[in-house]
Amino acid sequence: MARTVPAAPPLAAADWLRRRWLHLLGAWARPLMTRRDVRVSVMFSAMICTAMVATLVAPLWLLILGPLLWGVPHLVADIRYLVIRPGYHRRPEIWLLAGVPLFWTARGDGLEWGFVGAAAAALVARAPLVRRLAVITALAGFAMIFLGLGHTGDILFAHAHNFIAVGLWWAWRPRTGRLHWIPLALLIAASLFLLSPVALAIVTAIGGFNWFGGGMGPDYQLWRLSADIEPDLGLRLVLLFCFGQAIHYAIWLQLLPDDDRVRATPPTFRASYEDLCRDMTRPGVWIAGLLALAIAAWAVHDLMNACNGYFRMARFHGHLELIAIAVLLLEGRPRERPDPPALRA
Repeated sequence: MARTVPAAPPLAAADWLRRRWLHLLGAWARPLMTRRDVRVSVMFSAMICTAMVATLVAPLWLLILGPLLWGVPHLVADIRYLVIRPGYHRRPEIWLLAGVPLFWTARGDGLEWGFVGAAAAALVARAPLVRRLAVITALAGFAMIFLGLGHTGDILFAHAHNFIAVGLWWAWRPRTGRLHWIPLALLIAASLFLLSPVALAIVTAIGGFNWFGGGMGPDYQLWRLSADIEPDLGLRLVLLFCFGQAIHYAIWLQLLPDDDRVRATPPTFRASYEDLCRDMTRPGVWIAGLLALAIAAWAVHDLMNACNGYFRMARFHGHLELIAIAVLLLEGRPRERPDPPALRA
């Protein structure tokens, strides 16, 4: 019989708090625990409402602190669910051909290299030649468009990347019911509202643009996220990016992991941690944790450079998602593997 490893105090405390919370909910907790579609719909809807309120109250702090708190864990989730879980790391034809362009993108070269990596992955995907050529042609067209846009193309890709995760989440598991349409409708409504003059007027009245740190105020974010667009529309795009970034992190850290499991009921925090170590190895998890702490410490010392440093380090991951989407479109999602013993317990 396998030896049972005692749970770390923080994990044990988190599991105890969740048990108490579910006990307080009583009968209301049963559908949340036993029906994945109900739980995901409720969680996603709550995240959308929370992200929208935070965007209206303190958009710039949300924009600054989000990557510093959740950036590294979301990069780990990217690699885990897009590379490790599907088994692409065991296919050298993919990571050799796609990895080199991805490396050039990560080191700061042009956006088009990410599309080259996705096209290389599509070339060796296990799919009929006609479908592969169609995907490669589409990627070449997008690459030419973004190349012609220059810096504006980088900004457009950054905005689109926030919502790529929504498409991945929707396609990750077959949707048999209709509950997933509720958060999707909320997401569209919230996005349109944040692009409206009403949302900008609310933020201005609250004074949300006055709260920021590290010199990363409205002018800096306008330059970073809206290029040469006139300021009124540019600020609305900044609000949309704040909201989209929060949703992006929520999907990678909560919703997609929930949908990836075979078992419908959620595991304990301890079981989730053990499964993470199984996929990423325990040293890999500790290295990621230390990296997250190092970025947080850097932010205490120099907030702006810490944010810029994180985004330079994370530049590759949007293109990693693009590569994974190209392969998923051609091959479909890999067949579900059984949950490990920790999650079945």
